[in-house]
Amino acid sequence: MPQNVVVIGAGIVGAATALWLRRAGHSVTLLDKNTPGMGASFGNACLLASCAVVPNATPGLMTKAPGYLLNPNFPLFLKWANLPRLTPWFLKYLGFANDTDARRFTHVLADLIGDSVDQHKALAKGTAAEAFIADTDYLYAYKDRAAFEADKYTWDLRASVGFVPEIIEGPAVQDIEPILDAQTSFLAVNKDHGYILNPAAYVQALVDTFTGMGGRFVQAEVRDFDLFGGQVSAVMTDQGQFDCDRAVLSSGIWSKPLMRKLGFTVPLETERGYHITFKEPSIRPNHPMMIASAKFVATPMQHGLRCAGIVEFGDLSETKSKAPLALLRRRVAEVFPTMTAESDEEWLGFRPSLPDSLPMVGEIGNSGVYAAFGHQHVGLTGGAKTGRLVADLISDTPPNIDLSPVSPMRFT
Repeated sequence: MPQNVVVIGAGIVGAATALWLRRAGHSVTLLDKNTPGMGASFGNACLLASCAVVPNATPGLMTKAPGYLLNPNFPLFLKWANLPRLTPWFLKYLGFANDTDARRFTHVLADLIGDSVDQHKALAKGTAAEAFIADTDYLYAYKDRAAFEADKYTWDLRASVGFVPEIIEGPAVQDIEPILDAQTSFLAVNKDHGYILNPAAYVQALVDTFTGMGGRFVQAEVRDFDLFGGQVSAVMTDQGQFDCDRAVLSSGIWSKPLMRKLGFTVPLETERGYHITFKEPSIRPNHPMMIASAKFVATPMQHGLRCAGIVEFGDLSETKSKAPLALLRRRVAEVFPTMTAESDEEWLGFRPSLPDSLPMVGEIGNSGVYAAFGHQHVGLTGGAKTGRLVADLISDTPPNIDLSPVSPMRFT
């Protein structure tokens, strides 16, 4: 039965949800206080990283974390004034740093993102957005085999759900990636991956397709929900009231205060993510690659070479911290010492993170509001499938995977 649905948030998850809902015949209004695709969906590493199934909390993190935070050369930062507020979240996060949970969450993430390239191609099929999807191998570049084997635990987790890399060693590394110097002698090649040449333009193309099919996009800031008998009946915004039968909450970190409006407190915190895009670089890699020693991803996107991978825990201030960007610049210069660029652009955004590294997908209680947020580092990767799953739930089509591990009620 067709529903009148309001989707809150026009990043990749909201855009995908709105488009799949419209294709299913529902009346859909998509709301965002900004231009579509300009939040975390803009600033990612551009990857459709199907193999990114390992949760962030793994065994040993409890003892390693303090050293990471105190090491100015490790790409993890904390705005220390926020430590008292963040401590309960960190304790939950570290509580999941065990083998049992790591293996369990790896399988959950594999269900959500393991087929990400196919999901994005299905989402964009027949639209202008197709042009932004590129097939690729995704490389992990290591100094040598010993450095690769030091990551054995995470590679074993990936292998447990079918992601086994092809190994390239010696001079063949430079045959595949001439941008790498001879000090890098080992590649773990993940086949059949993809990336988005321009994430912001990709999301906008999806929204354009949605509106071309009769969907409505309104730039508005959501402030509250109107509930009748415990069920959503309208979404309240600074541009007025939007009546609805169902609503979808897909506004990333901004979903937390809106969950409170529904009576629920969720342990959603922001990871302040950084990237630098080098415009007209003198050299480019042939593939997106993770530089394992420096822990950043280098992606040859439409606008240049994007280098991303710094994390800072803190607040929602839009003021960039100097130390994370300085470290990223040093690491890029070390890995690509001969690279020059006409200009570069620094970016700060807010990744919505839950302590178990899993998103929230599904109905929030019996409210008629559906969660689709909290994807941490895999929002772009998982956005297409999350949108499809939520659209199926609203259309009373049973999902073909178990969504109980990502229930928005799991922390209540």
